[in-house]
Amino acid sequence: MDTSRPAVLVTGGAKRLGGAIAQKFGEAGWHVIIHYHSSSDDAQELADTLPSSEIIQCDLADGDAAVRMVHDLSARTGNWQCLVNCASVFEYDDMRALDPALSHNAIQVNAITPARMAQAYLSAARTTSGACVINVTDMKIENTNPDFFSYTMSKNALHSAIGMLSKGRSNSADRIYGLAPGAILASHDQSEGETDISHKLNLLGRKTGADEIADAALFLAGRNLASGQTVFVDSGQHLLDQDRDVIYLARDRAMEG
Repeated sequence: MDTSRPAVLVTGGAKRLGGAIAQKFGEAGWHVIIHYHSSSDDAQELADTLPSSEIIQCDLADGDAAVRMVHDLSARTGNWQCLVNCASVFEYDDMRALDPALSHNAIQVNAITPARMAQAYLSAARTTSGACVINVTDMKIENTNPDFFSYTMSKNALHSAIGMLSKGRSNSADRIYGLAPGAILASHDQSEGETDISHKLNLLGRKTGADEIADAALFLAGRNLASGQTVFVDSGQHLLDQDRDVIYLARDRAMEG
């Protein structure tokens, strides 16, 4: 890698929001470490478009392996300025009966492993200007509904880690942030028409783009906000009180129309 560049690790950086974030950092001159689980081709294809990048594989369901990855990267990466915890599993269960296996995996991948990675990164990373952790959560931490029950629990757990890590950090130059997107990309089993409706179920009635999430991540990496803050990029969706996930609200509207 080019050690003159600041480095960022983006988990789940091969596709979707993670891919948009990785691309944004790369275009801004960062060395981007693209983490993937099984999307090696997508990770390499994205890496090939960036000025300075590498790819790294890890199953985040294995928290010990994820911590080892962080320590290995810390040992060989100069000026590692930012960790973006973006990787996530998103599977359906609801308040009537959570699926124990699904719930365990969601809590592990979406909350426990990112928290452990953040702890390892803050203790081991070498950086010239303080370390920055960005936990990608979800606007559901404010606008809660019973759908995707285990996923929502896991994102609330990840959100709670932001304040704890911030208050417990040993270096006052370090920053720990939350980044909470709303409905951005097609998800679960949505049709194209349902996706278009769901993405506009917010206060502004507009589609929030993946590029806006990536812009916000790059802004937070500049460490210009006080540690512990969460930024919502959702066109005001978190300020609403929606009784179901927008996937199903949009489906109902599509059937009515």
